[in-house]
Amino acid sequence: FTVAFIDIIGRFWIQLMGFTMMTIFMLAIAIPYDYLVKPGHHTGFVALYGLTFFFANFGPNSTTFIVPAEIFPARLRSTCHGISAATGKAGAIIGAFGFLYASQDQKKPETGYSRGIGMRNALFVLAGTNFLGLLFSLLVPESKGKSLEELSKENVGDDDTIAPTGV
Repeated sequence: FTVAFIDIIGRFWIQLMGFTMMTIFMLAIAIPYDYLVKPGHHTGFVALYGLTFFFANFGPNSTTFIVPAEIFPARLRSTCHGISAATGKAGAIIGAFGFLYASQDQKKPETGYSRGIGMRNALFVLAGTNFLGLLFSLLVPESKGKSLEELSKENVGDDDTIAPTGV
């Protein structure tokens, strides 16, 4: 979906939509969590989780890799993109392990784990994290339909017109 719509909708709107929908679906899982995990009600949980996963991929999972490759100045682009990618991977590791520990039952955690805040509360934390991602996305410029030179403003003269190359 991202490949098909990225130049139609734009990177900014796809990322914003992804974080928005992930926040909504995390809350939709967390609020009725005790009901959704009871036998006979797993279909709703699976549907909501599937939609959350879809919007994670048709959203920040794609755009956070594409946008850094486009918005940094050419002379710094590969370095900054590498730093962005490494930071994203570190965040994913922290998030995965943090969620594992945080989601442990408050009274009876699994063997080898300390007590956590419980699955329902961990889902609320994820919803809050997604909402923060939405807010920080407002700081990201839209790069749809712009050349890399235009985005990095490398060929722009004093009067904000594009200078001819080779000068």
